[in-house]
Amino acid sequence: MARAPLLQLTDISLTFGGEPVFSDLSLVVQEGDRLALVGRNGSGKSTLMKVMAGLVAPDTGAVVTPEGVRVGYMEQDPDFSGFATLGDFAVARLGAVEGWRVEAAAEGLKLDLAADPTRASGGERRRAALARLLAEAPELMLLDEPTNHLDIEAIGWLERELSATRAAFLLISHDRAFLTALARGTMWLDRGVVRRQERGFDAFEAWRDKTWEEEDQARHKLDRKIKAEARWAVEGISARRKRNQGRVRALQALREERSSMIRRQGAAEMALEAGQQSGKRVIEARGIAKRFGERVILQPFDLRVLRGDRVAFVGPNGAGKTTLLNMLTGQLAPDEGSVTLGTGIEMAVFDQARAQLDPEATLWESLTEDPAARVSGRSDQVLVRGQPRHVVGYLKEFLFDERQARAPVRSLSGGEKARLLLARIMARQSNLLVLDEPTNDLDIETLDLLQDLLGEYPGTVLLVSHDRDFIDRVASVTVALEPGGRAVAYAGGWSDMQAQRGPRVAPEAAPAAPAAAKKAKPASDAKPKAAQAKSGLSFTEAHRLKELPEVIARLEAEIGKLADLLSDAELFTREPVKFAKATEALAERQARLEAAEEEWLTLEDKAAG
Repeated sequence: MARAPLLQLTDISLTFGGEPVFSDLSLVVQEGDRLALVGRNGSGKSTLMKVMAGLVAPDTGAVVTPEGVRVGYMEQDPDFSGFATLGDFAVARLGAVEGWRVEAAAEGLKLDLAADPTRASGGERRRAALARLLAEAPELMLLDEPTNHLDIEAIGWLERELSATRAAFLLISHDRAFLTALARGTMWLDRGVVRRQERGFDAFEAWRDKTWEEEDQARHKLDRKIKAEARWAVEGISARRKRNQGRVRALQALREERSSMIRRQGAAEMALEAGQQSGKRVIEARGIAKRFGERVILQPFDLRVLRGDRVAFVGPNGAGKTTLLNMLTGQLAPDEGSVTLGTGIEMAVFDQARAQLDPEATLWESLTEDPAARVSGRSDQVLVRGQPRHVVGYLKEFLFDERQARAPVRSLSGGEKARLLLARIMARQSNLLVLDEPTNDLDIETLDLLQDLLGEYPGTVLLVSHDRDFIDRVASVTVALEPGGRAVAYAGGWSDMQAQRGPRVAPEAAPAAPAAAKKAKPASDAKPKAAQAKSGLSFTEAHRLKELPEVIARLEAEIGKLADLLSDAELFTREPVKFAKATEALAERQARLEAAEEEWLTLEDKAAG
């Protein structure tokens, strides 16, 4: 006898603010299902999950759960009001006998159950919600972005727990590696319709693209048919006194069918543009170290970042990734050692706390509040990479509609806030991007676009992320922060780092970074170096090494002046001889700059032994 589904939705309809979210939606979740629920930001995934959990009532339709089946739900932003500790929240719905499950989950998630919820980080609050859900052990688990704000270690633990569970589960997540490891089927929510495929997440994109291609072909065929029938209707009037009313009605039906087709939302039209080229050496860190009180954040660490590098920083929450990033970019002074930034740096920063966004400001104000970004005298326009654009038009490129332009930032979802911050950053020219947790809350299509943009970006990228797949696709160097404040650099992305590490060993026995660069990724000279006294230079070489930074700075200044002169669009017509001489001088100084930077790097390496 076939078992009843764990959950069944039949003909669900729901409208918010006059806009239908779902219409006549039906789905079934069976025992043993391991499903990914995917769809673009704003498609209604979280709302659908709340309907499944019984937290949001549909306007019409039925939600059926058999008697005795428990459905557990982990929401994105749980309510901790009334609980003195995270542990109190986690055990609130459990009996005394089940309390050990919370402790077991807390140990695996490295969660302090005694922590005060009002002072807890987003990651700690997320872990408490996970501990509660896992301890309840329901027959069906609904998890809305469980990996957000979790570090890679905690994500790995959760992945193993869900792999071993007997419960069915439905996941919303942007983490490709997480979904690929766990999902055996995919539910795709697209324009209010749920499609299901009994294959893992790794087959989703091919299925989605094929579906969209078939839609485009059907739309194209229908357009051609409507055009042909409309021509018949017009041209036939002069040839016939009486129309074929059946055919006219058929044409009207075709037009109604075409208008009822919901055109899918386009991709965000994001773009990055580099400013002036930075020097070849972007960051040189020598022996930098940091501690807070008795806690060692970073042991002495050397790192060289060259133009075009993509450096990812990974490690557990609280390991010091953001602190290291702030030291490397000059935002925080190290306790020991020094950081030298190259010349001509134009930095753009994406912070994980979205602190650059005022929650009470509107989206419009968020783009125009910066005097450097606003067109002089025009509060409705913003400078986008040097060109004036209307605010609403620019917001539409990031998938915001006109109504949202005057809405406060606090009304946005996590993914929408991330897109707004990207819109601010991408309006500026830069040659150094600092991205602290940019992947949180972004949908998969926007992540794909961001990855492609970073691949084409001619500048340098510093990246903090817990998204293993994103790191693999973007990074040319990965810096791992180990226990005890030790930092080790590896060539390549996350998978390359894992392969180079081999079996996990004690921190003091961790391998040094290999010399080989990752295949098919930009080469990098970023590497840890043992602190050694300078040696091996002749007197002449030592003197040359000392004077080269001044030579490089002078050449960069001359190049800047020549570039400004040649930016005059009328110069070639007005003074062709001057234009030719300036062009020749620019090429000559760029060649001298390249040679000076190469010489500096060679002497630096020789001095370091």
